[in-house]
Amino acid sequence: MSKPLFSWLSQRSAGLFCHITSLPSATGIGNLGAGARQLIDLLQQCGIRQWQFCPLGPTGYGDSPYQSYSAFAGNPLLIDWQPLVDAGWVEDAALERLRRLPHEQTDYPELEKHFHPLLRQTYERFEAHGESHLPGAELGFDDFCEAEKSWLKAYCRFMTLKQKHADLPWYEWSARHRSFTKDSQIKASSEEDAEARYHAFSQYLFFSQFQWLRRYANEHAVELIGDIPIFVALDSTDVWANPELFQLDKQGRPTHVAGVPPDYFSADGQLWGNPLYDWPRHAEDGYSWWLRRFEANAKLADIVRIDHFRGFESHWSVSAGEENARNGTWEAGPGLAFFQTLQAKLPDARLIAEDLGEISPQVRELLMQTGLPGMAVLQFAFDPGDDSLFLPHNHAANSVVYTGTHDNDTTRGWYRQAPEPIGDFTRRYLGVAGDSIAWDLIRTAYRSPARIAIAPLQDFLNLDSEARFNRPGTAMGNWRWRCQTWQLEQMRRQSAHYLSEIAQLYRRLP
Repeated sequence: MSKPLFSWLSQRSAGLFCHITSLPSATGIGNLGAGARQLIDLLQQCGIRQWQFCPLGPTGYGDSPYQSYSAFAGNPLLIDWQPLVDAGWVEDAALERLRRLPHEQTDYPELEKHFHPLLRQTYERFEAHGESHLPGAELGFDDFCEAEKSWLKAYCRFMTLKQKHADLPWYEWSARHRSFTKDSQIKASSEEDAEARYHAFSQYLFFSQFQWLRRYANEHAVELIGDIPIFVALDSTDVWANPELFQLDKQGRPTHVAGVPPDYFSADGQLWGNPLYDWPRHAEDGYSWWLRRFEANAKLADIVRIDHFRGFESHWSVSAGEENARNGTWEAGPGLAFFQTLQAKLPDARLIAEDLGEISPQVRELLMQTGLPGMAVLQFAFDPGDDSLFLPHNHAANSVVYTGTHDNDTTRGWYRQAPEPIGDFTRRYLGVAGDSIAWDLIRTAYRSPARIAIAPLQDFLNLDSEARFNRPGTAMGNWRWRCQTWQLEQMRRQSAHYLSEIAQLYRRLP
């Protein structure tokens, strides 16, 4: 057998999952500021080397980080206000409305109502004062715009036109704007130019602050694990500006959409609705759009998880208009050729393959050929009638073990609702009473042969189902859970020494 394309995972370590929106802050949503630094400090004290989060793009309908307006842009809602106050671009008192928002959950409608008007006022002050540089940022605003123009210009125009069309999806815009090619031939008005510059300003703030955070993490021996969804949203800059790369009809509507067949999460499968790629068209130019996407993600994270890896071997294709994902077919993806191209361009990329769901022998073969570590989820392991690959004695060293993922219930919630045969087998397999099941699974993950062991913050905090982050198959009400400063402090006082001790015991210390 030929040598795997990627072979990077050699050291044992421990990680924690927490999306940035879930962090503590005083302004309605977790952001890139003090709460993120507090978590990094905590991870260092616990001997935890990796921090994993969801995709970081600007979110649309349903607030899902997996349905973004751009595969390249950052979510302005994650901007920390404190550096802007320090720079004199916004008055501290102006944040009062944001401070009155709930701290326990993110109330996205209320947040959007107050956040963006305030950010616009900040931009107007920035322009009025003739500012050019966020203090401490590596680049000035105009230099940033020039450096990122390959994606930024189209994104800012997309967001400007979305505002102009009352937030309608691009395929419902006026005819001359539905085509990026046609729109590029139209001279924008001065108002539209100003709107586009505002969106560029929001990206300048996001990426400047994110680089501060990444530097802080790396200085504290913490690596960041990002997440790249295989599919993009239909209502996105990516599809609007590159329709030839997707399976669309002449009106710009998808002919087939993405999803997964019936599985653990849903008897109807999951109908995601994302447009599918025209993979032969991508292959013609050497997957250049994808290479740019991976390069962009390399600026945000030390390691990148590829969501729905199996879609590169074959993907579930559902005809547009179907009510659920039951009626679909498996269609071929780009396969090994894609990863050979990726490895030639980014030979040092450190990637994790999310290989959950219905995995065929062909997908396993592709995983072996790439050499990428796959995933094992302990909550899926304990069916007493099955020798699951997720049981610890079956874990591969070249893999990442999770107690649960962002799509799972918390471990306490899972165990409380599990059928008794699963609960009984879990207790007997682990040799535990089950009254501290979250910690039982954390210790099991740390013991595993898998070289990286990750648990969600909710499990480290021993929380029940009220702290669940996402329920697959439900469009609304997800992605809202927030932790509090006192909870991180409690974890530091009660668990940091123990976690550092078991990390040392199971050889997972940095």
